Amino acid sequence: MGTDSMLIAEISDPFCLAAGEAQALLAGHPWHRFAILGDSVAEGLTEPVDGYHPLAFPDRVRVELARHRPGLEHRNLGRRNLRAAEVLATQLDPALAFRPDLALVICGANDAMRPGYESRADAVDATLTALIRPLQDAGARVVTVSLFVMPDYPSMPAWLGPAFSRRMRLLGRRTTALAETLGTIHVDLAAHPAIGAGDVLTGADGLHGNARSHAIAAAEMIRRLSREIQGA
Repeated sequence: MGTDSMLIAEISDPFCLAAGEAQALLAGHPWHRFAILGDSVAEGLTEPVDGYHPLAFPDRVRVELARHRPGLEHRNLGRRNLRAAEVLATQLDPALAFRPDLALVICGANDAMRPGYESRADAVDATLTALIRPLQDAGARVVTVSLFVMPDYPSMPAWLGPAFSRRMRLLGRRTTALAETLGTIHVDLAAHPAIGAGDVLTGADGLHGNARSHAIAAAEMIRRLSREIQGA
């Protein structure tokens, strides 16, 4: 995904993968058809950072999977601004028609960011379950993600309220619990140590991850997939 000289910051970042590490971690992986469902994170909305590859993390994972499966087929159905129910309504059927054996599902943040999420959280969980179960029943291993949660979001509109971070942390906890119940391959980024390091992980909008956060997310997902491959 680029020369080492171009990615010097990334390959020296302690939270990212070293050069060649992804290839070793994914060696012998069993997947041939990779589907991506969700909102703007799934779609790949990000912002460049010098020294880091600009690809968003779902596409980074796809590229690394394809190194071992040159014929890997993929379909990214992710679209920005969608709530979980909209992802279910518009993306599940196309995903099932694609017949994936690996599916990445990332949504719920557009539900949680809005005031009142606490009273809707059970319904969001039910929607996520309705999205994940059919993919599993069709034979796909499903990957779920609890996203990075910043201590605060000063660039966010005032109408979202001062409890924005609290709602996002609640989504992270509930997504992790749901993953355990459903038996997904789960990547928990909500309390990742990079957050506490004081580094900037968001782009100019103050919400979506920048290239460094996507590099870290890709590293964590690839490491988690490696444990799955090894049966750990």
